[in-house]
Amino acid sequence: MTDITRLRREAVAAPESGIVAVINHARAGGLDGLIPLWAGEGDLATPDFISEAAAESLRSGETFYTWQRGVPELRQALADYTARLYGGPADPNRFFVTGSGMQAIQISLIALAGAGDEVVYLGPAWPNFAAAAGLIGANPREVALDWTEAGWHLDLDRLQAAIGPKTRAIFVNTPGNPTGWTADRETLAAILAIARKAGVGIIADEIYNRFYYAGGRAASFHDVMEEGDLIFFVNSFSKNWAMTGWRVGWIETDPAFGQVIENLIQYSTSGVAAFMQRGAIAAIEKGEDFVESQIARAHQARDIFAKRLIATNRVQMTPPDGAFYAFFAIDGLADTREAAFRIVDEARVGLAPGTAFGPAGPRFMRACFHRRLDEVEMAADRLADWIAKAV
Repeated sequence: MTDITRLRREAVAAPESGIVAVINHARAGGLDGLIPLWAGEGDLATPDFISEAAAESLRSGETFYTWQRGVPELRQALADYTARLYGGPADPNRFFVTGSGMQAIQISLIALAGAGDEVVYLGPAWPNFAAAAGLIGANPREVALDWTEAGWHLDLDRLQAAIGPKTRAIFVNTPGNPTGWTADRETLAAILAIARKAGVGIIADEIYNRFYYAGGRAASFHDVMEEGDLIFFVNSFSKNWAMTGWRVGWIETDPAFGQVIENLIQYSTSGVAAFMQRGAIAAIEKGEDFVESQIARAHQARDIFAKRLIATNRVQMTPPDGAFYAFFAIDGLADTREAAFRIVDEARVGLAPGTAFGPAGPRFMRACFHRRLDEVEMAADRLADWIAKAV
């Protein structure tokens, strides 16, 4: 019998995704008419103008090794896009193209922390960050957000207390997955002050920055940072431009770290395929109307879903300020993992259990409402009916 203990301890300890477990359960059941709200993506395929740019690149023979840091045209496009959002100018030398937002997080972690170090993050949280930290031998330390009827809140004193001599980085995802928690400018300035005082870096995951329902964009560390601040911005083409399957992301940070980041890309994927980068350029240069339409639809979906579930008087939830997830607790429901399987089988709705989102998440469930409005309404009705009968 093969002895799994011969493998590296950190690899063996990597947790199974609680989200994928529910998805696999549904796939095995072959259920018809199921509405999948479990994964963090919308239901729209990548727009043709993006796919055609990639196809044209392939037809032209752009299939060779390419720039490790990303093709210059994409890095310039990222700089221009960032300047438009946050004020400019932005230097293209600050941008590095990665094989997904997940790889951007991994590279940032490897650059900042290692075995025995601590990395602090805000929970409930997307599970991949803590798992990625564990894989490099670092110790992820959760600082739990507090939920009230007014929404999710960060206790800055609790964050300060979590910073110790082994802390190397603070991971901040705002707007947040799964909670929708969105930090205001003052909160970001306070987090940055804590990081500066402790001499630790920040990994700023602002992938949902455009999905902000008060209008415009959410506050960003771009708004409060100063020259010399140790911040790694990690982002992705997945959400804004409906490119989840493309696996293209980016890091923005001080150009002084450029050779280090290039080396880390070289020794992992050796760069992102050129034709994928051509699609990404088209997304930035031609996709603003598409992004704005996605945000408007998600806003409508949020309101439909939240209104229906809150009306049951059995659900604890605040409509999220940002991102495109409803994170809610159902009165009388203790085991959300078991409930997620039941809801798939009995209500034909796919949800992610709160147990997948760290120590602060187990009593909640996550629904991605970034779908067709009629499907969102149907899913909410099914869940409301299930709650009335089953809990």
